[in-house]
Amino acid sequence: MTFKTPLYEEHVALDGRIVDFAGYFLPVQYPTGVIKEHMAVREKAGLFDVSHMGEVTFKGKDALANLNYILTNDYTNLKPGRVRYGVMCYEDGGCVDDLIVYRRGEDDFFVVVNASNRFKDVEWMKAHLKGDVQFEDVSDAYAEIALQGPLSGEILGKYTELPQKYYSFIDTEILGKKVMVSQTGYTGEYGFEIYCAPEDAPEIWRELLKDERVTPCGLGSRDTLRLEASMPLYGHEMDETISPLETGLDFGVKMNKDFIGRDAIAARHNRHRIGIKITGRGIAREHSDVFLDGKLIGHTTSGTHCPYLKGAYAMALTDEAYEPGTKVEVDVRGRRIEGEVTALPFYKRER
Repeated sequence: MTFKTPLYEEHVALDGRIVDFAGYFLPVQYPTGVIKEHMAVREKAGLFDVSHMGEVTFKGKDALANLNYILTNDYTNLKPGRVRYGVMCYEDGGCVDDLIVYRRGEDDFFVVVNASNRFKDVEWMKAHLKGDVQFEDVSDAYAEIALQGPLSGEILGKYTELPQKYYSFIDTEILGKKVMVSQTGYTGEYGFEIYCAPEDAPEIWRELLKDERVTPCGLGSRDTLRLEASMPLYGHEMDETISPLETGLDFGVKMNKDFIGRDAIAARHNRHRIGIKITGRGIAREHSDVFLDGKLIGHTTSGTHCPYLKGAYAMALTDEAYEPGTKVEVDVRGRRIEGEVTALPFYKRER
């Protein structure tokens, strides 16, 4: 069964091209097109419906201990009002999912999971709870809107107070509606994510679109933006066969604490995530073999044309961490095209 987000009718009214994504009807693009939507986020502001994401809560005396055991990162010193990334792993070191943790209070945590993994994640978390902790799947109680781009603060600031630090959040109001606003996002750009009651989402969405500097954006530009910023995506750069260290998420893995999969992750590091700039003619998509001097060294996990960088780029998992400038070839439907290893991220905004 495919569900509608609280903003479904808004997408239809804007002539969004609707597709089934992670069990939800969502716009892949609007008549403006993916490239213009992408550039709007890099230069002005873009508005995304991300209400398909899942949300769960951990509360109680042992909430922190459970998060520290279930996730790879350490949340002990995470202050209320701050946000921290993490990965959830199987015992063999493969990734269950990656997620974001919000600390609302001393024993109160709000956790955002990927939409396609919501039910799997919830069952995994439930199966590993210990002690005095109250766990709840609250996904249906929230809609989520992302305003991303260099002008997003100026635009959103007309309606509400804003969190001033990256990976921080505040409880506030927009148009008299209670919301949680975080300075987070999945575009590599300055921006905010707004969590609100489902019934309040359409009014907030329409109000933000009244600003001519805001462009509605779909799944297509969301993917090109995250790839251009070299942000990993579950099912591509990570999955149940790939450890977080193999895909370069060292910053979110704290090996000095006990967590599910730690020993297995320490024992395996056979692959490395690298960036490739395509220098020949063509675009490398996912699952394309990568060669160095005729030898197969790995495969691409994501690839596309990056509008802001005006070129084709791909991320790949390879047997070694090759140095930037290394010449490689990528097999695209039986034709090998030239590329070179380049540093990650491909794009990094000026702060």
